[in-house]
Amino acid sequence: MVLSANKQAFMEKLSDQEGIISALAFDQRGALKRLMAKYQEAEPSVEQLEELKVLVAQELTPYASSMLLDPEYGLKAIPFLASGTGLLLAYEKTGYDTTSTKRLPDCLVDWSAKRLKEEGADAVKFLLYYDVDGDPEVNRQKQAYIERIGSECLGEDIPFFLEILAYDEKITDAQSPEYAKVKPRKVIEAMKVFSDERFAIDVLKVEVPVNMAYVEGFGDGPVLYSKEEAAGYFLEQDQATNLPYIFLSAGVSAQLFVETLRFAKASGSRFNGVLCGRATWAGSVQPYIENGPEAAREWLRKEGHRNIVELNEVLKETATSWKNR
Repeated sequence: MVLSANKQAFMEKLSDQEGIISALAFDQRGALKRLMAKYQEAEPSVEQLEELKVLVAQELTPYASSMLLDPEYGLKAIPFLASGTGLLLAYEKTGYDTTSTKRLPDCLVDWSAKRLKEEGADAVKFLLYYDVDGDPEVNRQKQAYIERIGSECLGEDIPFFLEILAYDEKITDAQSPEYAKVKPRKVIEAMKVFSDERFAIDVLKVEVPVNMAYVEGFGDGPVLYSKEEAAGYFLEQDQATNLPYIFLSAGVSAQLFVETLRFAKASGSRFNGVLCGRATWAGSVQPYIENGPEAAREWLRKEGHRNIVELNEVLKETATSWKNR
């Protein structure tokens, strides 16, 4: 695909001067409510969700090339983004129907690519659960859904970031050894599917192809992949797409995520940055709930700052410019 002049300008804003996407992800809604609920008995309020997003935007966007927010609770944070920081807005509803294995995609019903752009978005992000070995009819529906969003983004001349979360319809625990054995195929083959030009995707946001907890030398559990096998999967992933792709942190610790990026680089991965969420800011939730916004701000200025600065340093060593792809 050849980028239009407008998409090129948006992509430049979303990345740093070297073409690396060092994006901060805070579009969590359901997951954030569950995290907050660990530290208080009452249901987390809209005001709490909005306030924490504002705090993270204020304290951490000076160190990020862009930030991903949701239009449900994140709009109030937009004015607090650091000058020059790009903005991605999420288009999908949070979560999925747990009564079915289909995990069908669903847009926020009162939003569109046009409306997200009008709010200041430099890119539209959509999350898709996809089992490449799942029901062919379900996958056909999912592919058609992504085609529609791609067409919307083409019409608005705005970049389309697709976040793919691979899963297995028959395995309920995504952290289990059983799923870890099939994860490389699930992740890599899904990337191949959505690299087709028909979807009009500009950047893929993806998981690393292995569960690092089961890689030799990384986790405490059983070793399911040797370092050589894991490295082979990272290389295979890189060769699976001609599109720019960035890694999501998937809720792992900041330290493990940093180690994973170094391992990816050593394995031959030419990934183009990250959209990192909980690994950066999750530790601010407990002080926010227990001691208020200033306690959260203090945590963000110390631990959060350290997390994102360390990540940026590692990206300088490991990531490559999206322009190369």
